[in-house]
Amino acid sequence: MLKINSKKLAEIVESDSKPLDCEISNICTDSRKVKKGDLFIAIKGENFDAHDFVAQVIQNGAALVIVEHLVQGVPAERQLVVKSSLHAYGLIGAYVRSQFQGVVIGLTGSAGKTTTKEELKFALSLFGKTYATSGNHNNQVGVPITLCELDMSAKYAVIEMGMSAKGEIEELTSFVQPDVAVITNVYPMHIEFFENFEGIAEAKAEIFKSLKKGGIAVINEDTNFAPLLEQRAKENGARICKFGRKHHPEVKLELSDEGEAFWYNAWCVLTVIEALGLDVHKAAENLKNFGALDGRGKVHTLKFSKGTYQLIDDSYSGQPEAMLLAIKALDERKVKGRKIAVIGKMAELGATSEARHIEVGKALDKSSVDVIIGVCPETKVLLAQISPNKQKYYFENKDGLDEFLLNKVLQNNDIVLIKGARYSSKLYQVTENLLTKGA
Repeated sequence: MLKINSKKLAEIVESDSKPLDCEISNICTDSRKVKKGDLFIAIKGENFDAHDFVAQVIQNGAALVIVEHLVQGVPAERQLVVKSSLHAYGLIGAYVRSQFQGVVIGLTGSAGKTTTKEELKFALSLFGKTYATSGNHNNQVGVPITLCELDMSAKYAVIEMGMSAKGEIEELTSFVQPDVAVITNVYPMHIEFFENFEGIAEAKAEIFKSLKKGGIAVINEDTNFAPLLEQRAKENGARICKFGRKHHPEVKLELSDEGEAFWYNAWCVLTVIEALGLDVHKAAENLKNFGALDGRGKVHTLKFSKGTYQLIDDSYSGQPEAMLLAIKALDERKVKGRKIAVIGKMAELGATSEARHIEVGKALDKSSVDVIIGVCPETKVLLAQISPNKQKYYFENKDGLDEFLLNKVLQNNDIVLIKGARYSSKLYQVTENLLTKGA
């Protein structure tokens, strides 16, 4: 992080406090990891309030703390009081970003964000040093972290932004100030937090509000509400570049992974490359060396007692459109053995939950998938759509599922898709167990 003087810091976070004179070069939000000279930001969570640890972090060597109210027993000159600690963190990130001389690409979407971000980093690295969001640090805490850790020597920076409510992308984009704003797609994720589906599209389109004047908007022309996204981009003075089945860079393209989602990711990346005036042919040639990420469609060949099988690890995202795309990709695969789908529940769907589970069940029934395993009570209605000519099983949770697959279901040359939301169905733990046992 850039070294920032405490007086300048007070100005950046819009605090009236008068801090002692010091230089800050590291920020910490975990009280257990504070080192001497750090700035500690006291953030309130659902189940904790970091203000409770302010006295301790000062005792452990923190130079300054950002707080929403003065903490008793701590010298006032070591406290910067702000309205919102989280917003203050974003403002620091925005300041660091303002000092960055490279090109900033802001990216959001309902699905494929992290894979597209990593693929963009992979492609842009051919043309210059590229910095990108670490892991999935794409929320109200993660984006400020990402900005504060910006590599000032990089030529490009790819910043991923996620959201679950109206206004979140607008705030994050105000910190990121992108030169290029990308929307991968719009699906009804987190719909229980919105009045309707269009509200999700409007929330995604907030990414254009802080796009630099004359900046580039990259939009998936085949996604839901694409005309709305294009209109919002125009209203913010963007130069619009679209990608999709009809419009994408005309280059020879080979990919290491099967499935429609991977083609859209590649088209998005190449559209950004082309919009930046870089060699799109060089980028396309190199994309065949980019592989799917863990939990996001990566394919493993594993050994077990009866031979070998393929495991498609798609255990990170469990929203309906991602489910349908994964099922379609599995359906289109040519395999020697059978096709098996392990499907976890889909969360945050509100009143649409049962209908969406039924929709996925019908898609599985029409597909060439031979065996379907539903995990969690929400998948019972999904399994009810499956015809008698297919095998189906139900698990209350993921416990014992790996052993069941290995001992009761899998045969030589089978392929198994594991698809579910990371935090609600925890199917990633089944994947981890299978990878360990098949190594």
